[in-house]
Amino acid sequence: MASNQTTEQAPLTGLMALLVRIERLGNKLPHPFWLFGVLSVVLALVSWVLSAAGASALNPASGKTVTVHSLVSGDGLRMMINDAVTNYATFPPLGTILVVMLGVAVADRSGMLPAMLRGAVARVPARWLTFTLAFTAMVAHAASDAAYVVLVPLGALAFKAVGRSPMLGAVVAFVSVSAGYDASPLVTPTDAVLAGLTTAAAQTVDPSYVVNPLSNYFFSIGSSVVLAAVITVVTEKVIARRVAAMPDEPEPVDQDSEGSENVPAPLTLGVDERRGLRNAGWALLAYVTVVVAAMTPRSSPLRGEGGSIVQSPVLTGIAVVLAVAFLIAGAVYGRAVGTVRSGRDIPDHMAKGLREMAPILVLFFAISQFLAYFKWTGVGEVMAIRGADLLKSAGITGGWAFLGILLVCTVINLLVTSGSAQWALVGPVFVPMFMLLDIPPEVTQAVYRIADSCTNAATPMSAYFVMTLGVVQRYRRSAGIGTLLSLTLPLCLTMLAAWTLLFYAWWALGIPLGPGVSVR
Repeated sequence: MASNQTTEQAPLTGLMALLVRIERLGNKLPHPFWLFGVLSVVLALVSWVLSAAGASALNPASGKTVTVHSLVSGDGLRMMINDAVTNYATFPPLGTILVVMLGVAVADRSGMLPAMLRGAVARVPARWLTFTLAFTAMVAHAASDAAYVVLVPLGALAFKAVGRSPMLGAVVAFVSVSAGYDASPLVTPTDAVLAGLTTAAAQTVDPSYVVNPLSNYFFSIGSSVVLAAVITVVTEKVIARRVAAMPDEPEPVDQDSEGSENVPAPLTLGVDERRGLRNAGWALLAYVTVVVAAMTPRSSPLRGEGGSIVQSPVLTGIAVVLAVAFLIAGAVYGRAVGTVRSGRDIPDHMAKGLREMAPILVLFFAISQFLAYFKWTGVGEVMAIRGADLLKSAGITGGWAFLGILLVCTVINLLVTSGSAQWALVGPVFVPMFMLLDIPPEVTQAVYRIADSCTNAATPMSAYFVMTLGVVQRYRRSAGIGTLLSLTLPLCLTMLAAWTLLFYAWWALGIPLGPGVSVR
């Protein structure tokens, strides 16, 4: 990719130098799989030193004294060997994400999700296009990383279709997907992963504590609307003017030596696609109606103890409910357009979708072992207790503590762009620490969502940053890293400020974060 800057980036010289240093530092980091291997070795050494020093802490929740156990011991070695399979098989996010992806894979491979995203921005009046594209990106998070592949080139195409800069459309789509990654009006696979990791971290203090994927649902819905509005305002008032002020340049001819494989699909939907989406919508409505009707009787087996809806199998087992919803919608759409011709195609689509999950499954093995070691040694619990005591003695609680998470995780996110990897790293410390300050794990997770998202579009360490740069260069040959950063940074920083203010307002007003989940 070209890395030259146009003269318009001159005011960003100091910032660009910092980003270059961050990029160089980040490039020296190993693959996340090996990173967690290195961290496991570091943990072994730390546990050995702390155990030899007799490190301990009194857990105020249980009244028991927690001591550090050394991994560099016979017991530690036996645990690492004997429990390796169990650590992986019982890793909370593993089963959840696999089940959800079985359904999502059918919806994606049948073509329903890409068609839905294209349909969402088709025939939209030009004045509403920016907001529509931004909000569609929030919905697109249900498709996980596929949202980037579909929506970034689609955004460029949509803006070009209404006579606006396609480069602007690509940036809006990229920032909306990337910097708003943890906000969506739908329940997404990311919700399931974060909930599983938060559960694992919370259980170091309370073994019975469970965080479900709907724990931040209300906050996510509100966030998606606010962020879409912020993106729209900043784009129209700042980014659009900057793009317009760039020197004219002949638009490159998009020639793909491999054929038309990388050419975006037409913006408008075909007759079969529209019929497929309509049929899928009716099928999904019928499915939701059946589930709601089945839950209506207070004595329904789909209700929880005492007729509870919050603790019902539908919510506690939301992964299965979501998987079936995606499966039904994807299968019905596929029948209409010919991508699902027989029952055999459905497991084939599932298998292909799960094959794309292979890198995550490999990473999960390393993460699951590290978290198991972290829990067994007691290092995380002792750090959490000591950290909570330090915060209490310094009078730092509530709002000030939240700022600490935001600052630390926002900086880490510039280097570790995988949300699950970062939360697996810091969650085991922050979640127990804040629980001991009477802050629920769901609240800590909500704060993390902000820190994990906003700087995603401002780091060259992201593979999708590079992908977006490639799309931008289709329309502006001279565009480089500095060009894209100059367009994404104002959006990222504004989103970070607005989302943080939204959380504090949510917290101050005591609005529930999700069904049955208090913010205090």
